[in-house]
Amino acid sequence: MTDFEKLKEIVDNSHRIVFFGGAGVSTESGIPDFRSADGLYHQKYDYPPEEILSHTFFMRKPEEFYRFYRDKMLCLNAKPNKAHLKLAQWEREGKLRSVVTQNIDGLHQAAGSVRVHELHGSVLRNRCMKCGRFYGVEKIAESEGVPLCDCGGIIKPEVVLYEEALPEDTVMQALEDIRSADTLIVAGTSLTVYPAASYIRYFGGDHLILINRDSTQYDHIAELVIHDKVGEVLDRL
Repeated sequence: MTDFEKLKEIVDNSHRIVFFGGAGVSTESGIPDFRSADGLYHQKYDYPPEEILSHTFFMRKPEEFYRFYRDKMLCLNAKPNKAHLKLAQWEREGKLRSVVTQNIDGLHQAAGSVRVHELHGSVLRNRCMKCGRFYGVEKIAESEGVPLCDCGGIIKPEVVLYEEALPEDTVMQALEDIRSADTLIVAGTSLTVYPAASYIRYFGGDHLILINRDSTQYDHIAELVIHDKVGEVLDRL
């Protein structure tokens, strides 16, 4: 039996799949990841991306933050790819319990997924730091400099910056789904970003599957490891 045949058999016989995805799920939609050879961390800026995307930097240099953010973090023309569409299909069929994602692009919801746990927030949601008013992403994309609320407060994206804690309610819901899953598919992630990478340790179900272009530190504990593009693999199922 080939790896693909084994994966298909597992998926066909699963009823509570949880999909845990990282940047590699969105790269097939044209959204750059951070840690690959051609990712953001290997490009040249006045400051390292990790520093720019920190809470401290946002508070100290919001205009510089937004210059980078609009240029590199807002990919509003991106469309859901084969992976996003397949997961939404599985959810409609009652096979997929939920998606747990490290991505902030909203593409799972655009594909039709409903139960999505966004560990790092979303670029689509933004709030005034002063009055709490909600703004869509268009307000950020179409403004110049630091986007301001009508009340004069700075508008901040609801994305988790470095130095900020993950949203507690989202984390608890994600962990509960992972605990109760019969199959956990971990895909498109290097499993190096903590605490999110440690969440697979909460899985006690039947089948742990890893799909990623490169090897990860957890490959040895998975039942099945496929080194390939996520969308290409899922589209064949």
